[in-house]
Amino acid sequence: MAPDEDVPTRLPLSGIRVADFSRVLAGPLATMLLADLGADVIKIERPETGDDTRAWGPPFIGGDAAYFLSLNRNKRSVTLDLSSDEGRSAGRRLALTSDVVVENFRPGLMERFGLDHGSLAAEHPGLVYCSLTAFGEGEGAARPGYDIIVQALSGLMSFTGHPGGEPTKVGVALLDVVCGLYASNAIQAALIGRGKTGPGARVTVSLFDTSVAALVNQAANYLLGGLVPEPLGNAHPNIVPYQLFETADRPIILAAGNDRLFERACEVIGRPELATDERFVTNAARVRNRDALIPLLSAELASRSAAEWLAALEAAAVPCAPVRTLDEVFASAEGAAAIQEIDDPARGRLRLVADPIRVDGRMPPARFPPPLLGEHTDEILAELEE
Repeated sequence: MAPDEDVPTRLPLSGIRVADFSRVLAGPLATMLLADLGADVIKIERPETGDDTRAWGPPFIGGDAAYFLSLNRNKRSVTLDLSSDEGRSAGRRLALTSDVVVENFRPGLMERFGLDHGSLAAEHPGLVYCSLTAFGEGEGAARPGYDIIVQALSGLMSFTGHPGGEPTKVGVALLDVVCGLYASNAIQAALIGRGKTGPGARVTVSLFDTSVAALVNQAANYLLGGLVPEPLGNAHPNIVPYQLFETADRPIILAAGNDRLFERACEVIGRPELATDERFVTNAARVRNRDALIPLLSAELASRSAAEWLAALEAAAVPCAPVRTLDEVFASAEGAAAIQEIDDPARGRLRLVADPIRVDGRMPPARFPPPLLGEHTDEILAELEE
């Protein structure tokens, strides 16, 4: 899409410059959100190879993996060899002329480059400096922080999957995504704080800490109730029925989140007496007696097609859904509306998932496509000389 020349000046973060030393997923996601909201994000990459995710394919579009393209729109790319004096000098000048620095290098590396917070803040006290780490900065800080490692260490895998089956990871690097969202939020909070008090701040976001925070009710069930969660397949630990059911032709989700919705669901399936059965009359009772209730519901729902049940449940205002594949998702009206098409002179027209934030009811614009490796190096280095 062609950018609206007037839109960037109206975006909330217009005028903010971000020096983005991060790579892979959590950091680039955080900085892409800042870029979508108007920030000038300069992505610092290794010469020749760049961000690891450029090679994480197939599929590849114009030499870059789809993985990379999903995380780097609205950014400019500069290649700097930070192991060289020249590269470190340019990186430092860039950091000192930015409002925000984001990095997720292993501990000690930014200090070696002279790009650590203490070194930069001494010259630039207004700097907001965000470090994304795997396990914080104490003992174990140098341990590798891949998403699947933290899915295992955070406990998430221990109760994901089916009873009796192997522990299962979520089908996307969801904990990296959560970490990136926390980081973006922390950066914007620090910018607001700077606007009130003057000095910047150093914010750190740990992949492990954000992963544990993402356990929400499951963590609270243990900390407050002593319950160690176990795999429940597609069931919910605290709400029944709130899970997948097989119909005659394909699975559906039934989410009767309160007693009235359960009563309506029972009416739809032709078993109204279940809603007054003392074993099932409240959600707490249904949770205690799920092993008795679920087979009764399953037997009824297996008797008709998904389309029939979904039509009847929706007519009764009972939350329900088919389990879609991705092709079905993007063929739907709401899925199609989530796509942003970006004109890319080097790669052709790109169809990517848009930023879900709306500013004054409008989708943040795709001001420019994900950058080619080093595409803006000359331009950015020239700016540093001005």
